[in-house]
Amino acid sequence: MLDLRSPVGSRRLPQALRRGLTFWRRSIQARVVASTVVLSAVVISVVGWFLLQQTREGLLDHRVDAVVAEANDETAGARDLLEASRQTGNDAVQQQQGLAGILIQRGETRGFSVVLVGPALPGSRISDGGANFTPGLDTSSVPVSLERHFDEDASSTAWTYTTIHSTEDGVTTEKPGIVVGSQVQLPADAETYTLYYLFPLDEQEETLALVTRALLAAATLLLVLVAGMTWLVTRQVVTPIRMARRVAERLAAGQLQERLKVSGEDDLARLATSFNQMASNLQRQIRQLEELSRVQRRFVSDVSHELRTPLTTVRMAGDVLHDARDDFDPATARAAELLQTELDRFETLLADLLEISRFDAGAAVLELDDVNLVDVAHRIVDATRPLAQQRGVQVVVQAPDHACLAQADVRRVERIVRNLVTNAIDHAAADGPDAIVVHVAGDEHAAAIAVRDNGVGLAPGEASMVFNRFWRADPARARTSGGTGLGLSIALEDTHLHGGWLQAWGRPGEGAQFRLTLPRRVGGVLRHSPLPLVPTDIAEPVS
Repeated sequence: MLDLRSPVGSRRLPQALRRGLTFWRRSIQARVVASTVVLSAVVISVVGWFLLQQTREGLLDHRVDAVVAEANDETAGARDLLEASRQTGNDAVQQQQGLAGILIQRGETRGFSVVLVGPALPGSRISDGGANFTPGLDTSSVPVSLERHFDEDASSTAWTYTTIHSTEDGVTTEKPGIVVGSQVQLPADAETYTLYYLFPLDEQEETLALVTRALLAAATLLLVLVAGMTWLVTRQVVTPIRMARRVAERLAAGQLQERLKVSGEDDLARLATSFNQMASNLQRQIRQLEELSRVQRRFVSDVSHELRTPLTTVRMAGDVLHDARDDFDPATARAAELLQTELDRFETLLADLLEISRFDAGAAVLELDDVNLVDVAHRIVDATRPLAQQRGVQVVVQAPDHACLAQADVRRVERIVRNLVTNAIDHAAADGPDAIVVHVAGDEHAAAIAVRDNGVGLAPGEASMVFNRFWRADPARARTSGGTGLGLSIALEDTHLHGGWLQAWGRPGEGAQFRLTLPRRVGGVLRHSPLPLVPTDIAEPVS
């Protein structure tokens, strides 16, 4: 370590100071930034202190007005109760305890504590005993100054700030609060009793702490921004950077024709030229991609429409061959049956492609009605029962007895559920011991259907790919239902059209579950689903 008392140390320290002073004298940027930051810090501190004081006073004044009004209401209610009990008994202790019990119960539900003490005699205090109060409350929370007030003036309500001491579960807490005092007269003994209401200031304290943290964060950020902006302004770079920011924002908003104005030949001018070249290349490539997308959508739509006419002709010929297959030899008859099957699948594929083209073109619309998802589940299960019996799989519905309604397009919802059920049948274990279960549930904001199978399941990462067009987890696996590979994609588009969720969960060897969640009303925002995505019979691994 260098000894500053040595001749070398004594020479190095002044040299560092000289370099710093030289930089301070020669750099206007450093002086402007430093002075601006210091002045800004002073201004921000003064303004922040003033805002905090104003916020504190406003919060406390508002709270005082509220608690005094609430205390007056409670006292008025207590007097009404006492008037109502005037004819029912003359036991002062019983009346006092009954009144205290009612007020304490109200206080526990409304967030304040109660102390009832009396009879109010000159010089009497709560510490003398005989008070009824909220359990756990320390009666020393009522200031003696407020008790003395009622020795002199018992005609009006009085309040003051205090510290509320309480004990709960053996833990003693202290928190700021407001205590309001007023007096009532018991009919049983015609004596005056004093009521004290203790209201905590937890919310105001939290609000003030939040405002303080926000002001500190804002002040820190503001100082950093002021320093940065001052440095940029002194270097006369603010204007070109603002121009570049504005042009970049317009480009991001889709105004691809925007360019920077180039002036001069310095580094900023060359940067602007490069920026404009980059924007031109991006504009050209984006337009090429948009054109390719339009051509692709038009191609799918045109091909799908043009194929319907020859398909109709082929269908007629195929029907004739299929009806006459009994007169053919076995090989020809089998060929006629295969032709009929593939024609059915071809027609389904064309219908799916047309539907996909409508989604791509934004032409899909909803025909809304109040749909009972319980009825939808039962209809789909009945319709797919022959396919399930062919696979040796049982499909059951677990739904509530009441209706589960959602505003939706019943045709599209049935198509979604049919795709989920047939997909579950395709991937269920043949002759497996477990059935496919269709769950239905709903709440005030959403309705949901979940289809649970115990088949091969999904590998990690496949749950996000299962809705892709023509995607298959196992390309070698045969489709029992004759699907086209577009069913789940169309189901996802139908779900998005309703503003809902279509999600998948799966685990190898433990099956999969697909969950459809729809808002009760079109335009509603989904925040949760009435059904869990992970089946309840699955134990999640503990991390």
